Amino acid sequence: MLSYIVRRLVLMIPTLLGMTFLVFMVMAMSPGGIGGSLLNELGQLDSQQARAQKDYYERRYGIRDNPLVQYGRWLHQVSPIGFEIDVNLDTGERRWNNFGFKWPDLGRSLAMKRQVTEIFAEALPVTVLLNVLTTPIIYALAILLGIYAARHRGRLFDVLSSVSLLALWSLPTIMVGTLLIGFLANRDYLPWFPPAGLSSLEAHNMAFLPGWSVDGWERGWLLDRLWHLTLPVVCLLYGSFAVLMKLMRTSVLENLSSDFIRTARAKGVTEHRVLWGHAFRNSLLPLITVMAGILPSLLGGSLIIEYIFSIPGMGQLMVEAIRARDREVVLANTLVIGLLGLLSILIADLLYAVADPRVSYE
Repeated sequence: MLSYIVRRLVLMIPTLLGMTFLVFMVMAMSPGGIGGSLLNELGQLDSQQARAQKDYYERRYGIRDNPLVQYGRWLHQVSPIGFEIDVNLDTGERRWNNFGFKWPDLGRSLAMKRQVTEIFAEALPVTVLLNVLTTPIIYALAILLGIYAARHRGRLFDVLSSVSLLALWSLPTIMVGTLLIGFLANRDYLPWFPPAGLSSLEAHNMAFLPGWSVDGWERGWLLDRLWHLTLPVVCLLYGSFAVLMKLMRTSVLENLSSDFIRTARAKGVTEHRVLWGHAFRNSLLPLITVMAGILPSLLGGSLIIEYIFSIPGMGQLMVEAIRARDREVVLANTLVIGLLGLLSILIADLLYAVADPRVSYE
């Protein structure tokens, strides 16, 4: 098992190199090149100022260099091993100092003029919060209701849930989000929820928990945050829940008709033990495969949901960075999402061996 894990970790290196190189070359070969939108904004300045500012950007970020040189420099920047580099902003000259271990640097955003780690530290908790709220609910409901539908195959609940799940899965998120805002966050209909944002303007003055104050009942910061997240969470829930519940139902039905289940029943094993001790464990394999996408989604975010409800998460940040061709932000996001995706696949492979004793990596 240990040798298998080591081989998989080593193979991640060329995979990450290929992913980041492809993304980098797409940006470099696009019209305007890296930082094209940023340089276009200089047209608002007079010619002398624009020329001076452009020269500074090219020296500071090495935009004028060959794309392969730029990519190699970025690899050295994010690598934990390399030289310490001092950049002269006046001449663009780089001095290579001591070689050894160093702290990986995700770089500085061209458009926002801030360190990428600082930008991620602001946007990442928002996206993680959305996923932490929705993922346990999705899997708990999908597993329990999927098993119940499989146990009552052909009955009213199974038929109605199958039709409902197909209808939910067919509804596009952008349409559902727009309808929820239009009907449940609209003064002309039902103003039950806020249409955008994560909290009210006065939330910073609220107590953490709801309670009574001199002005009457106050919902508190926590309840206010949950109130703002209700509609986004609903949009994230329904589509994934529909897919996973259907997947769980199908997997349980397939295992209940297997030979090892008939053998267990013939030996007199109770139905509860057959379902939860034998069929349920093997039915988890398809869900484990789907779970491999959870970690990347924690960083990638949900672009549509974040844009509809004006949530400043990782999805919205990535689109803005791509639009500005902000090399540092796009490459850093690609690197981290790729790393999390590969680790998720490795974890899923290891969980296969835990759920199914027939799977072995020895």
